[in-house]
Amino acid sequence: MPLQLVTPPSEEPVSLWEAKLHLRVDFDEDDMLIASLITAARQAAETLTGRQFTTARWKQVLDCFPGPSQMGVPAGQAFSLPGHAILLFKTPVQSVVSINYLDMGSALQVMPGATYTVDNACEPARITPVYGQIWPVCLPQIGAVSVTFDAGYGSAAQVPEGIKSWIKLRVGSLYAHREEIAVLSRGRVEALPFIDGLLDPYKVAFV
Repeated sequence: MPLQLVTPPSEEPVSLWEAKLHLRVDFDEDDMLIASLITAARQAAETLTGRQFTTARWKQVLDCFPGPSQMGVPAGQAFSLPGHAILLFKTPVQSVVSINYLDMGSALQVMPGATYTVDNACEPARITPVYGQIWPVCLPQIGAVSVTFDAGYGSAAQVPEGIKSWIKLRVGSLYAHREEIAVLSRGRVEALPFIDGLLDPYKVAFV
């Protein structure tokens, strides 16, 4: 599912000060390097988990509205992924900014917010028309529909500590080993198996 970053996050989950404290670095000469490693580690963690950590704005592009356009919730099911729901592939979703589509005259239209509902309590978040409404007819053309939304936990202070710990550990590894390979002279060195497990509770299973 094509995702476009519209507005990048204004801060990293781990500050430069926090990273330097973890690295036990008390000089400023490597600040630019460490800052770039924080960004690289954060992007890697977001890719592995399917999450956005600090608030950013995304656009998800679709070729058409999903179908079938059956309304309602299946009887006896407390939760469902209805066939007409749009699933947003970045979490956690804070809000949907707009749903845009090309009508049959190739004019860009904005779907009124009152005609659809967003469930951002589940992951991935779901969007469907409200009861009694259906998705509008769009131009049968690739990229005819787009959903713009804000995602993220909020500020850096709201990002879970497990994620922050993984980022700091990855920054430490990147800072210590700055090339593609490491030549070791003191016996065998193995990765600590619990490191990547820090991200396991935050991985989203997209269907």
